[in-house]
Amino acid sequence: MARLPRFDLPGIPQHVVQRGNNRLSCFLDDQDRQRYPQCLHHALGRFGCRLHAYVLMSNHVHLLLTPGEAGALSRLMHTFARNYAGLFNGRHGRTGTLWEGRYKASLVDSGQYFLACSRYIELNPVRAWMVPQPGDWPWSSHAAHVGERTDPLLTPHAEYLVLGTDPVARAAVYRALFADVLPDELVAEIRCHLQQQKVLGSDRFRAWVEARTGRFAAVRPIGRPPTRSKCP
Repeated sequence: MARLPRFDLPGIPQHVVQRGNNRLSCFLDDQDRQRYPQCLHHALGRFGCRLHAYVLMSNHVHLLLTPGEAGALSRLMHTFARNYAGLFNGRHGRTGTLWEGRYKASLVDSGQYFLACSRYIELNPVRAWMVPQPGDWPWSSHAAHVGERTDPLLTPHAEYLVLGTDPVARAAVYRALFADVLPDELVAEIRCHLQQQKVLGSDRFRAWVEARTGRFAAVRPIGRPPTRSKCP
């Protein structure tokens, strides 16, 4: 059975996860972690995509991007992931695939869902017990969002820009968002929508996507549907 194409609408953010093959490491040292953003930066300009948040873990990557046109994100991921894999293999004297099949992606609604997704991404190292605070992990967009450094990879999304009237105010409000823990049910919701590659957002947003694409956009219950009783 052919795989359904991912939901892909120009101008709508997508939460992307790219995993190492068999969940093995795709970054062996800091030089690898520096080279990946370099490859990504070149591809963002080439394919007309805007990156809003990211984190590089040991065996996977989370990205929050907005494509300028349909198909742009797929072309970006295919090209730059292949380029990085070639550099990684050459540097470490290995052969074969680096990535685990196709990347997964979920459309993300604006408002609270976009900012929650950005926080989810930047909190990955904390949830993995790698660092106590998101700002302690240098390989993410968090430091740029809270005003501690500039990051040429990033293009601020409208939802980030409305947090304040100037960069200092925006950074302060964004930092304050991390004072509250992301609810477990919201973390589970983000993960489920990403795993099933569905649409994360309000019912109204999902209905809008379904009208545009002609496809069912909500997540499906995990497991087999219950067997109907033959009794009346």
